[in-house]
Parts: sequence; structure tokens; C-alpha cells
Amino acid sequence: MLEGRPYYFVGTNFWYGCYLGSSGQTGNRERLVRELDRLKNNGIDNLRILGASEASTNQDAVKPAIQTSPGVYNDSLLIGLDFLLSEMNKRNMHAIIFLNNYWNWSGGMGQYLTWFPEERKIFYQHTAANTAFRKYISDLINRRNSVTGLHYYEDPAIMAWELANEPRPGSNAAYYNSFYQWIDSTAQYIHSLDSNHLVTTGNEGTMGCNGSSTIFLNAHQPPSIDYATIHLWALNWNWYDPMNPSSGTRSYSSALAKAKGYIQDHIAYARALNKPLTMEEYGLPRDLQQSDAGTLTTIRDQYFTSLLTMIYESAAAGSPIAGSNFWGWGGEARSPNGDYHWRVGDPFMCDPPMEAQGLNSVFDADSSTIGILKKHSLLMMDLRVDSEVAEQIIVYDFSLEQNYPNPFNPVTTIRFSLKSPSRISLVIYNLLGQNVKTLAQRSEGMGTHTVIWNGTDEYYRPVASGMYVYRLQTDFASLQKKMLLVR
Repeated sequence: MLEGRPYYFVGTNFWYGCYLGSSGQTGNRERLVRELDRLKNNGIDNLRILGASEASTNQDAVKPAIQTSPGVYNDSLLIGLDFLLSEMNKRNMHAIIFLNNYWNWSGGMGQYLTWFPEERKIFYQHTAANTAFRKYISDLINRRNSVTGLHYYEDPAIMAWELANEPRPGSNAAYYNSFYQWIDSTAQYIHSLDSNHLVTTGNEGTMGCNGSSTIFLNAHQPPSIDYATIHLWALNWNWYDPMNPSSGTRSYSSALAKAKGYIQDHIAYARALNKPLTMEEYGLPRDLQQSDAGTLTTIRDQYFTSLLTMIYESAAAGSPIAGSNFWGWGGEARSPNGDYHWRVGDPFMCDPPMEAQGLNSVFDADSSTIGILKKHSLLMMDLRVDSEVAEQIIVYDFSLEQNYPNPFNPVTTIRFSLKSPSRISLVIYNLLGQNVKTLAQRSEGMGTHTVIWNGTDEYYRPVASGMYVYRLQTDFASLQKKMLLVR
């Protein structure tokens, strides 16, 4: 829910955002602003971002790190997170912030164990490691943004805190209860610090739970977990061979069938949990596993189209799935290295340091992929609009009629009635929520009123065919409806 209404979204993974926003050596705020504008303009307004990294000697770990040693922070990167959130606020974008990592490319759980070697236990049972982790959680949630002045616990740009990127229970069943207890107790701790934002796990689904639906359900059962998550990796899970996509047990068609089955299974689990579900990671390599911008994305585009169509149709039918975040946004970054290996000082893209840079990134030049995502965002935004209308079916002192004719080209009439005098505003929006034209802004008396729209914007330029929303705001409340312009 967002502002009391169902929230459907299209998002991406943009883990490196605080690095671009930094006031230090990794900073490139001009690029960050451009990337956010590109994403927002294409309807991609939910970003899954890294909120914690721990200094590691691992060769493939991202450098520098936010936490250089327990309780010691790289302030320039935290200022970068401040700047990122402030810019997201300006664009009405929302963040999912992961606070730890099962994998060591950002330090993560393994680095906490390295910092406290005296206690030889797994992370979920390790007292000293989790004490340090909770201190970081508290410091971050209570941080005051240096740009906006808001504490993080009150920042409207933040949608959710995520316990970790892909936390797994381990293969030893003796540790499963420790895994469940860690999830619940950590989530409760976050809620005790912040009552304004959601909390989720960051888990991959059954593939991150030893193939067990029981583990997945137990991990997401506690009331402290607000919604369930899944990740979907056809290549990493050996479902797909990009070098031989047309035949064999790892063909594209086989991988797509498994991917759809995986989503459908987890929609059923989310129903059983009575919680929303998001697919917060999914991706596929470029054709023939190439990494350069400008190389073909034919199969990726087919894959994205199939999965996103399934998500929209399922959400429209009332299933628990609420959104998705593709992995990931590479934007204008390009690898300067022939081996595509990330090195300190290279531009960041979404592929983590240990993977070929460009492997799963969507670049700004990938117009076909971006077009698929934009089309999907319009459909998901349409669900948001429908949900808003459904929430507004109550008795008002005014009414708003369906425009006539509808569909129309290019002129249509909008009628509304007031039971008492009121100041009114009648505005046309596109499905991205952008203002197209203000038709009326004045005081009106009781009775029925008529306004005509001729299909032009504020500068009297004809607007494109498509779905539009007209919203009537009065002194009492607002109502809105959709209309279709077909040229």
C-alpha cells in the first residue's frame, strides 16, 4: 500500500546509487541525475539499492566500503546515499534498501564473521556479529539526511528495509530454526526503530531455501515480515544455455517454462501467507552472453516480455504479486576493459564486481528492452489508477461522469455535478502521472457543469493516442476516471 492505496510498480536494481551520489572518489552526481531521469521517464520508479557494504580483502569485493571496520563509516558514501534519496524524493521514486549480503561481493555476513573470529558460529547465531550489525542498522535508520534534513525513518523515498541480499539458511537442517529466528528478531528490531516503512527478507524463494517451500513459508510467516520476495536466475540456476538457446534441456523455451512455473508457485505461496509478493531480481544475458552495449538482446527481450505479461495479467486478476525489479540498470556505463572485469575506478553498472561487466545490465542504448519495460510500466500504472478509483467509491457532494464520446478523436466532453458551491480543479494526466493539461481551475456553483477537451496539451500541441486520466478536485475530495484518445 502507498498512501492507503494498492501500490503496483516497475523497478530495477540500482545497488551502486550511493556510490554515484558520493562526495568522494566514486562520486558522479551528474551521471546519477541523468540515470534517475532516464528511469523515471520510462516509468521505472522503484529502485533496489545497497545500503550497507563492509570493507573486505576479497579481490572481487566492491571498493570502497561504507563500513570500514565495526562502527566506523565512510561518510562520503553515506552522504551519497543521502543525495540519492533526496533526488529520488524529487521524482517521487521509492527505494528498497538492503542492509546486508549473504554473498561477499559487498562484504556482508562473511565480513562480520571475519571481524569477530573468537566466536565460531554461523552468522545467524553469532552474538558479536549481530550486535555490530544491529548497531549499523540503528545508525542508518536514525541517520538525518544531510540534504533534506529528514531522518531515514521518516523519509518518504524509502519503501522498505531488506534484511539482506539473498539470505539463505545453509544446508544443515540443524540451523534452520536459527535462520527463522534471525529473520523474525531482526525484522522486529527494524520495526522498533521505524514504524513508517516495510520490512522484507530479500530471499530468492525456494531456490534460496534448499528447494523447500516449507523453509520459504516459515521464513516469511512472521508478522514482522510485511511481504515476500523472490529472485529468478535462469542462467545462474543452470536452466539456460545462452550459447545454445534453441535446443537441449537448457533451451530458452525450457528455461521460460521453468521461470513461469517458479513465479506461479510463489504466487500460490504468497496467497497462503496472505502477503504481497515482489520479484525483485530477474535477468538474462545478452545474446551469446556478450557484454557490450549495442549487441543483440533478442532472447532477453522475449523473456522480459513473457514474464512481464504474466506479472501484469496475474496482478490484474487480483493475485498477490505487486511488482518487479529487473537486474539491472547499467545506464550510460561502459566497461573500459577487454576482459570486462571490474577494477577500482571503473564506472559502476549493475553487474557486481565478480561478474562480467555488462552481462546482465540494461544499458541506455538498449531501446528495445527499455521499450518493453516502459510498456509494462504503463500497464502497472493503470492498475494503480484503477485501485485509486476503487478506493474512492464513496458518497461525495459531487459527481464526475464518464467523458463522452469515449474513445474519442480529438474532442470529448467531461461533465460533473456539485451539490454545493466549491473551488474546483480539472486536470488531465498521462499514465505516468505527468500533468498534460489543466482544463479548469475556478469557483463553481451548485449544479451540472461541462468542460471540453480538444486533445491538446498546455501549449496547444496535439497529444499522442493513448489512455489518459482526468481528475476533478473539489473542496471536499477528488475523483478521477480514464479516457482513451484514438487518433
